[in-house]
Amino acid sequence: MAAVQYYGTGRRKTSTARVFLRPGSGAVKVNQREFDAFFPTEALRTQMRRPLVLTETVDKFDVLATVDGGGVSGQAGAVRLGIARALVEYNAELRKALKTEGMLTRDARAKERKKYGMAGARKRFQFSKR
Repeated sequence: MAAVQYYGTGRRKTSTARVFLRPGSGAVKVNQREFDAFFPTEALRTQMRRPLVLTETVDKFDVLATVDGGGVSGQAGAVRLGIARALVEYNAELRKALKTEGMLTRDARAKERKKYGMAGARKRFQFSKR
């Protein structure tokens, strides 16, 4: 096991990411896969890399993430929060820069529950007068 590593947990929707930052050259692995193979679109990759780009630490760390639950979008958001939290653990002075960009804020938006007597969370069954 690596001597030095920084850990951060990220959550988004129903996804949970456990992120480890280890001193390295900038390799990113998600669930033992190259992250280009894991995140299909460039937008998701950019979103995930954002905390590293912001703090100029892209080539300082290897990112090792384990993601579970949800879809790719939620997983990318979870990894992003995990990276941001791990960076703060590495250097507390990075907190201000990450905080102003909203990287340390847990996005609490999640699917609303379905209610009884209704077709969905808000959609109702068809109303019949007679």
